[in-house]
Amino acid sequence: MTHPALDSLLATVNRVIVGKEDQVRLLVTALLARGHVLLEDLPGMGKTVLAKTLAQAIGGTYNRLQFTADLLPSDVVGLHVFNQRTSEFELRKGPVFADVLLADEINRATPRTQSGLLECMEERQVTIEGVTLALPSTMLVIATQNPIESEGTYPLPEAQLDRFLFRLSLGYGTREDAKEILRRFRSSSPLETIQPVISVEKIAALQKEVAAVHVSQAVEDYVIDLTEATRNHRSVDVGISPRAMLALLRSAQAYAFVSGRTYVLPDDVKAVFPSLAAHRIRLSMEAELHVTEQEVVMQIMSSVPAPVEESV
Repeated sequence: MTHPALDSLLATVNRVIVGKEDQVRLLVTALLARGHVLLEDLPGMGKTVLAKTLAQAIGGTYNRLQFTADLLPSDVVGLHVFNQRTSEFELRKGPVFADVLLADEINRATPRTQSGLLECMEERQVTIEGVTLALPSTMLVIATQNPIESEGTYPLPEAQLDRFLFRLSLGYGTREDAKEILRRFRSSSPLETIQPVISVEKIAALQKEVAAVHVSQAVEDYVIDLTEATRNHRSVDVGISPRAMLALLRSAQAYAFVSGRTYVLPDDVKAVFPSLAAHRIRLSMEAELHVTEQEVVMQIMSSVPAPVEESV
């Protein structure tokens, strides 16, 4: 049985974002699985609009941070400043204190600044000058980067890539999508009319329900088989980690929940695996000349047999 509020959330975001139903579903899946998303695409594809639309639809706070080479970790998490009037230091919270944070062009910041997000993303907390503060449990980081522009950028280290549940790409879309974009945005942006259809408190409650979605032994074995296949593939030097394996299970639970089920099917695992695994594996130097990470992940999916029947 589908959840009406989630159906409304998907429909609301799709009112603004044209022809990207699969990506929108995965974004909502990441939100319910307490994950984060890396949007890797060319400029002008709607990455910022997607993040703002989701934030408005859940009635959450939204912050956008433009990452540049001179950005400091304190610009991300915050710092204590001296108030001359009170002669005391006061906390000035950074943009990470939000329900949705758009980390725009994250690979333009130095590794030191990028690392400022690690604690935020993994533990939903920040430590500022020895003081630890909690972040919203629903906090979602949507980071963007341009895949073809490398000048003045710092590649994300594997430790940070592993914190992103999914890597998604929106792409150009079809000719019909282009026509619909022209129609929808001709006079004004649909984003201006978006109203909250679900609260962040409800999202937090649904996150707990996702954790209770049933996973059979057969599906658990399938998750393990896919994980081991990434480590044993001839083109892969480094497969996905145990943390990624847990993320695969949690995201499959969330995907099943978004689809209106209280149990996970092998198809749920298949639906999330490409976006979860491709940015986490490292190809051998020889393989990089012939295949991409996405192609290798699809080879792995086709080679690992899925359970035929699912017992609930």
